[in-house]
Amino acid sequence: MARIGYTVEFDQKTSAKAMGAELHISPKKSREVGNAIKGMRIEVAQRYLEDVIEMKQAVPFKRHHEGAGHRKGAMATGRYPVKVAEAYLKILENARSNAEYKGLESNQMYIVHVASKRGRVIHGMRPRARGRGSPKNTETINIEIILNEVR
Repeated sequence: MARIGYTVEFDQKTSAKAMGAELHISPKKSREVGNAIKGMRIEVAQRYLEDVIEMKQAVPFKRHHEGAGHRKGAMATGRYPVKVAEAYLKILENARSNAEYKGLESNQMYIVHVASKRGRVIHGMRPRARGRGSPKNTETINIEIILNEVR
């Protein structure tokens, strides 16, 4: 596995961070979920992601919305990316525990930075007729979340 770093740096005394590396989730859906939770407080983001997992709350899709239907409320198009929401919830819990370990008030934290980057591609082959094969590649993604204290 390659060495992965954070894209931005914040004050170490008032921020906490967590990263998920080489996750087997969709890069497009991951980008949309990251945009949806950025700027939220931890409790609000956790409740939002739990509602997405239970398919009560849709995630607004602003870029990759081909064929997605209109959802009720103020959003135009949206979907329910359950697998991505579960991954984000796990990373958010990790960031929260990192904040508590550093002695920060975890209920006074908000998400200041979310980034999803492409990870490595896992190459595979799908057998076809007459001894041939077609590529079956699996994309992975790296997610980073940085929390900061509310001032």
